[in-house]
Amino acid sequence: MTTALTTTPLTGDLVRGALELEPTPRGVLPQRLPARARAQGADPQLSMAASQPSGVRVALRTSATVLELDVLPTKRAYVGAPPRPDGTYDLLVDGRLVARGSVQGGSVLTVDPRAGTFEVSPGEPGTLRFDGLPPGAKDVEVWLPHDETTELVALRTDAPVAPLPDRGRRTWLHHGSSISQGSGAQSPSTTWPAVAALAAGVELVNVGLGGSALLDPFTARALRGTPADVVSVKVGINLVNADLMRRRALGPALHGFLDTVREGHPDAPLLLVTPLLCPIHEDTPGPAAFDEQALAEGRVRFRATGDPAERAQGRLTLRVVREELRRVHTQRAAEDPHLHLLDGLELYGEADAAELPLPDALHPDAATHRRVGERFAGLAFGPGGPFAARCPA
Repeated sequence: MTTALTTTPLTGDLVRGALELEPTPRGVLPQRLPARARAQGADPQLSMAASQPSGVRVALRTSATVLELDVLPTKRAYVGAPPRPDGTYDLLVDGRLVARGSVQGGSVLTVDPRAGTFEVSPGEPGTLRFDGLPPGAKDVEVWLPHDETTELVALRTDAPVAPLPDRGRRTWLHHGSSISQGSGAQSPSTTWPAVAALAAGVELVNVGLGGSALLDPFTARALRGTPADVVSVKVGINLVNADLMRRRALGPALHGFLDTVREGHPDAPLLLVTPLLCPIHEDTPGPAAFDEQALAEGRVRFRATGDPAERAQGRLTLRVVREELRRVHTQRAAEDPHLHLLDGLELYGEADAAELPLPDALHPDAATHRRVGERFAGLAFGPGGPFAARCPA
């Protein structure tokens, strides 16, 4: 006889890693920036990234052997680019990955990078089903797709559920770019921040925002208001590939961003991370653009379009950004003993690029995400790392 499934409301105590659950006509939409921040940054790219639930998971304690999740995904389609695969959901039981799934259909967001347009074609929800879960009480986490907007509609199980018990785990709040969001990773629990968080045994709140790690004041205020034990800020690549500012503006903007974060986390270890190696932007300013020849061949690849000679006029490259981040860190560290710096080249440098080149010239592949996550876990959370005392193993 088939056991009837019971529906449980999807409330904040069952959804971890989101800064806000936005009510919708069908359910709730996990957002990684609060409504006020999203209103102040009315940019379609930012809105898309904030609504993609990187690091967000439905987390519960249950004896259920069957779990169903109704969701309304919003797929992305880029004009002129190959079709994208469906988003991946990772099922972790007692911290171990046991299954993956995806949901077909849903809405479609069509992006035309050349025209700068974003158009949504509405769709219907689908159902993600995991059965054959091990019997007995267990911790269950469904990590939502890191790169696909996911509206949560309903949760059904064949046994009661409860929020995960408090085991005193520390919270790591991280902000970064599309690499931090997980672009190029195999699945949501294998983005580099997820790999690092799972290795270190900490709760992850990932505010990695594709194309939008731009030192925006509203993002700094969102970080300020989010509870955390340790905080990291990884900036640089978006400042270059968006060609957003010049060297004169970078230092003051970074100071202001860190000042705001510090207001909410005055004594927390705060780690400033410089950019990973990205050969096309090491010495060539942005903006970045699609490689038209690659698109014509059915491949996605990016190129830098700036003029290296204009570095003298303050155009940003990654080498310039690293210099400025080191300078700001040195200046602030004299008064802030809890501020630390991590050179992104220690996470992914020239030797790594020779072995594992960036497939599209901007984003790492799945193997590189794992390498970066493992290295970050060791350097930040390992013995002698800036997070080690606050987040003991």
